[in-house]
Amino acid sequence: MKKVAYTSFIALILLSGIANAQAVGKWVYLFNGKSTAQLRGYKMDGFPAEAWKVEDGALVTNPDVPNVDLVSKSTYTNFDLTFEWKMSKAGNSGVFYNVEETSAHQSGNGNSPNWLDNFEMQLLDDIDFNDKEPKRSAGSLYDLIAPQNKILKPVGQYNTGRLYVNKGHVEQWLNGVKVVEYEIGSKKLNDLIAASKYKDNPKFAKATSGHLMFQHHGQRIWLKNIRVKRLS
Repeated sequence: MKKVAYTSFIALILLSGIANAQAVGKWVYLFNGKSTAQLRGYKMDGFPAEAWKVEDGALVTNPDVPNVDLVSKSTYTNFDLTFEWKMSKAGNSGVFYNVEETSAHQSGNGNSPNWLDNFEMQLLDDIDFNDKEPKRSAGSLYDLIAPQNKILKPVGQYNTGRLYVNKGHVEQWLNGVKVVEYEIGSKKLNDLIAASKYKDNPKFAKATSGHLMFQHHGQRIWLKNIRVKRLS
């Protein structure tokens, strides 16, 4: 085989591998307990190793440095995301989707986007965090929909989370129970947005595709077994 043809053949194999990794209906690990290759810092080229550490098979935030949120390197439109999480006492975090890295706004601490631009599945210590509003509790669609039939494990124990987004239909699951369900663009959801802290943000939830994002809120959180499946 000629050198040029051989090089093209190898390139084709590599491209095929990338395509298979992102194939519809195939589970792909964003974090498998070891590799962080599928993740990077928000508006960063690489992984923020000072803000997030890999410890005992989990991604762990470092609360002693400026916040840096994690984003998936790939973007997603319709997907099924599952993960495990646990929280430190009074801890706070969240999972966002359809994230675009175009916001000129920054939060008050570190390299993070304006957290008010996107839908968020809230992760929280409901007992010791100072905000007791149900629609901002663990499992909620943050500031919009309170979770129903929620079973939350004590601080220090892992919970399972699931975020399912398919053609505007969204489900949020906590420990095997569907706790929130909504339709993007519905009158019901739009009315909730109009009555929320998002009402004055014209950019809120306008993106229909984007990165998955895991929040560094300044407290310690553990994440593991993060995997995602494209639905289309």
